This record gives sequence, C-alpha cells and structure tokens, in this order.
Amino acid sequence: MSDNQGSADNYWTKNLRLIGLCLVIWALASFGFAILLRPLVSGIAVGGTDLGFWFAQQGSILVFLVLIFFYAWRMNAIDREFGVDEE
Repeated sequence: MSDNQGSADNYWTKNLRLIGLCLVIWALASFGFAILLRPLVSGIAVGGTDLGFWFAQQGSILVFLVLIFFYAWRMNAIDREFGVDEE
C-alpha cells in the first residue's frame, strides 16, 4: 500500500467518524429526547413548555443546524490536515 493510499484511508476514516458522531448526536436530540426520553425530561421547563416537547418542536431542528456548521468547520480542518482543502 502506498503512502498516498494510507493517507486517503486515514482521511476517510476521520470523515466517517465525524459523520457517525454527528448522526449519533442528531438521533439523540431528535429521536431520543423528543420521543424515547420525553417522560424523563418532561419536568424540565424551557420557554413555558416541557423539554421533551421543546426538543420535538424546535430543539432537534436547532441541533441539526448547529451540526451542519460544526461538520463544515471540522471538515475544513481535516481537509487542511490532509492537504485537500480549497484555497
């Protein structure tokens, strides 16, 4: 295996780990807190409603938007690290 192939493998390993992390966080926010864990977080008030309802209506969308910007920021750093960034 050439050094270039090893570098490409490392690049995609980091990329896939980042994608997996973002998907886990998004699933936890949208499916976990909004549906599965709603009875546990229903006593916590956010903006006049309980936390489970807030995640179901707004929280999961806001978490998704934050994850988009986090992914772009982190991928830019990974691209620079492996020399495939845009100049």
